[in-house]
Amino acid sequence: MPAECAATDAAGPFSPVGEQLDLRDIHLPEQPGFWPPAPGWWLLAAVLLAVLISGGRLGWRAWRRWRRRRVLLAELERLRADLDAGPALAAAVSALLKRVALSRYPRAEVAPLTGDAWLAFLERTGGEGRFAEGPGRALADAPYAPDAAAVDGPGLLAAARSWLLRNS
Repeated sequence: MPAECAATDAAGPFSPVGEQLDLRDIHLPEQPGFWPPAPGWWLLAAVLLAVLISGGRLGWRAWRRWRRRRVLLAELERLRADLDAGPALAAAVSALLKRVALSRYPRAEVAPLTGDAWLAFLERTGGEGRFAEGPGRALADAPYAPDAAAVDGPGLLAAARSWLLRNS
């Protein structure tokens, strides 16, 4: 037997392998860093950002619409308090409704409307029968009526309020 083999045999068949081979312990790789995130996180961030932006825009529009409606209804209440039922109330309510209609519908469609055409427009856009045959009829008749008793003030204001709620 050669001398080299004798040295290994001297350790015996059950000697630890680590002493025979120059092995090192297992080293785990480092944990991945926080930055840059994986592509899925970028996609999730983009989707969340889009949802937040569109939700913010919808919320802003709803708030502006609510604020506008509140101002218009407050103006209608001011008309109720300031004017007696008569031609002046009918003219003021008609002007308020015309102003709202001009801001919501095409100017060319709304601006030239007067009399029965104006009432037909109000009916078509949410009048529920209150303008053509109901108390809203005063918008066309009151400026030419000889007395203030011809105007149903509370009925006219209720019809105007209903129309404003649908169109503001």
